Amino acid sequence: MHNTEEIWRLVEAHQDAFIELSDRVWGMPELAYAEFRSAAEHKAALEAHGFRVTTELAGIPTAVMGEAGEEGPVIAILGEYDALPGLSQEAGVAEHRPLPGDGVGHGCGHNLLGAGAMLAATAVKDYLEKNGIKGRVRYYGCPAEEGGAAKAFMVREGCFRDVDIAISWHPAPFAAVNEANSLANCRIDFSFVGRSSHAAAAPHLGRSALDAVELMNVGVNYMREHMPSDARIHYAYLDAGGIAPNVVQGTAKVRYLIRATDLPGLQALIARVRKIGDGAALMTETSVTTKVVSAVSNLLANTPLERAMQDQLEHLGPPPFDDEDRALAAEFQKTLSDEDIASAFKRMGVPVRKGVPLADQIIPLEAKGAAMVGSTDVGDVSWAVPTVQARGATYAIGTPGHSWQLTAQGKSGIAHKGMVHVAKVMAGVAVEALRDPSLIARAKADHAARTEATPYVCPLPPELKPPVKMAMPG
Repeated sequence: MHNTEEIWRLVEAHQDAFIELSDRVWGMPELAYAEFRSAAEHKAALEAHGFRVTTELAGIPTAVMGEAGEEGPVIAILGEYDALPGLSQEAGVAEHRPLPGDGVGHGCGHNLLGAGAMLAATAVKDYLEKNGIKGRVRYYGCPAEEGGAAKAFMVREGCFRDVDIAISWHPAPFAAVNEANSLANCRIDFSFVGRSSHAAAAPHLGRSALDAVELMNVGVNYMREHMPSDARIHYAYLDAGGIAPNVVQGTAKVRYLIRATDLPGLQALIARVRKIGDGAALMTETSVTTKVVSAVSNLLANTPLERAMQDQLEHLGPPPFDDEDRALAAEFQKTLSDEDIASAFKRMGVPVRKGVPLADQIIPLEAKGAAMVGSTDVGDVSWAVPTVQARGATYAIGTPGHSWQLTAQGKSGIAHKGMVHVAKVMAGVAVEALRDPSLIARAKADHAARTEATPYVCPLPPELKPPVKMAMPG
């Protein structure tokens, strides 16, 4: 590794400004495609640190990119800043205390994700300038990761076309290379239309769209026994047809989230779910139409980049948590079950250790965790360019993702130290790639080998546009 300590010092030089950025974004949580204030904060930070800024990538108002450097390889560092509904919480308090307001909160740590990624990019920018190296670093502010598939739209529109490698991270209980194991997914709305009537005086004249939704749900639930065990299907009612039980519901809508380990498997499962929807409409003499809302690909691994990131982690060591951090984490662990805590260790593929509230080790690269995974639109970037992700230890071990406990820890010293720690790791990988052209060459060869048999095909329908209009302010 070349001059690793130098890039780490450059991260430390900017850490206070980006901790403040993270805390500001924590205090203005916004949902997918509505991150107007958060994106404005990121744009202002990019401009303040001398990046050349491009806005509205792929026609998305809350997508922003900052570039620095000239010629040479292009290193992308990806950030996010969208929040989640129902996860508002007072900071630093280990009991459930939602804040007044709309209930939105950073229960997945994306306030840290964006600020930490930009911190790494800023340090790399300074490194390029100080050392006279040809190369470009880009920070991509990517909105709507939580179900909005913004990166898939950005890939489809060519936003990463000239990128050589991409680097990202995600808040986690441990410091590790993120195992490239995620599920491709697709969200589809099934809208049923029947015929309203008086439920008592003329029930024979009605055709219930709500019955169709319920029959569809029954059919899909029976299908679960006959689909791959690592696939997942979830649903939510968007429109149950009204609140009057004496009216036969003439319309109803359900959203299905379908997940599979890869895109071919996803398409096969989608076809089966569509048939069940058609069958439900046939049984109830209603009609059904469908609309794809979003879709993302599974993550693609890249061995050379993962090894380079592991080297950075092992050289750096665990985050510098202190006794105060461990005491706070222990308070949050009291709100969790033993199963929550044990599950966190098992997901990382390491032995369960009692009485350890915070990460104090680097997870070995060869550790393989339990196969309980979600989805991310980073998957589409990983099919377009060689990509690697880190896990940054930013909260108490056992804290569930998408929980009020995670929101509550988002402004803590734990979160801040973990964010700076992982920024050093990402910046170190970027500098290694800029200093050693063979790393980029090996990463590209690995990527080409993985995509040779199955080239990338964007899972989004060509006609589908980012759903930004419904999120516009005012």
